[in-house]
Amino acid sequence: MGWRRHAAALGCALAFAGLSAVPAVASAADAPQCELDRPIRFGGMNWETNLVLVELERYIADKGYGCESEVLPVETLPALAALTRGDLDINSEIWLNSVAEPWAQAEATGKVKRIGDIYMGGEAWFIPRYTAERLPELKAASDLPKFKDEFTDPEEPSKGRFYGCPAGWGCEVVSGNLHKALGLGDTFTYFSPGTGATQKAALMAAYQRKENIVFYYWYPTPLVGSMDLVKLEFPEYDAEIHACLTDVNCADPKPSDYPDNPVFTAVTTQFTQDAPKLTEFLSKVEVPLPIMNEAMAHMEETESEPDEVARWFLKNHADVWTKWVPADVADRVKASL
Repeated sequence: MGWRRHAAALGCALAFAGLSAVPAVASAADAPQCELDRPIRFGGMNWETNLVLVELERYIADKGYGCESEVLPVETLPALAALTRGDLDINSEIWLNSVAEPWAQAEATGKVKRIGDIYMGGEAWFIPRYTAERLPELKAASDLPKFKDEFTDPEEPSKGRFYGCPAGWGCEVVSGNLHKALGLGDTFTYFSPGTGATQKAALMAAYQRKENIVFYYWYPTPLVGSMDLVKLEFPEYDAEIHACLTDVNCADPKPSDYPDNPVFTAVTTQFTQDAPKLTEFLSKVEVPLPIMNEAMAHMEETESEPDEVARWFLKNHADVWTKWVPADVADRVKASL
């Protein structure tokens, strides 16, 4: 199921939850019997790492455990609500720092469980390595005013351009407050792309032309995985300072580094009771960040769909995924490839 087809509205997607369950049918006498007599309901968020992880887990559940599954397209906060209601069984990738308070509220109901940590995601201000080599004295974000003429904004040539987060995204608040905290208003415009696709296209085009660019981005993502980048330094992370940076009304923003962002899997408590073997498998899903970056770079370079990247991952990184499942399950998955 391609990720571009996952963009349907939540209300439409969750209507699937009311459909009659279709029991898994064994294809052979010795085929495994799924613990559930209905399709597993995965939440499909519209970013690449989540869509690849979902396809990885679906493939293993199908070929290794004899299960059927479906993907219900959702957005971050509605997905938590759907998981709490039981309209979803699995949310494969929750970024804790983005939903800390809503997750705490969901967990407090006792209806959902955090079962495994996938990797440590992150955010940063980046410059390309070729820019770092051209400007060796540019090490920290606070150094940017001295180099404004190296990042000329085509619409306001007297200033440099900083590519921030797309308008309306949560990360726009933090990167915008950091822009203020560093006093960049006199030397750098804050450019907010209208959409994530616009942001990505602008950055990729500049990178291919070897132009100097400075920008916010998060990882793992196909863009970060496919570029050779250098992070700009910030003062050490301070939780209290960062809390103000996340507030659109922060009165006195000060610079602080981005915190690490734990990314984990969550399921319903009912799922853990009904499907302990599947829960055990999902709790072990962990992907080293360099491997996920490699997968994202492969996705970018080959323009592959998430299900194709999932099969590439299974074929090329058995050393990673075979640790998630018993040997007999791994053998069945390998045989299917």
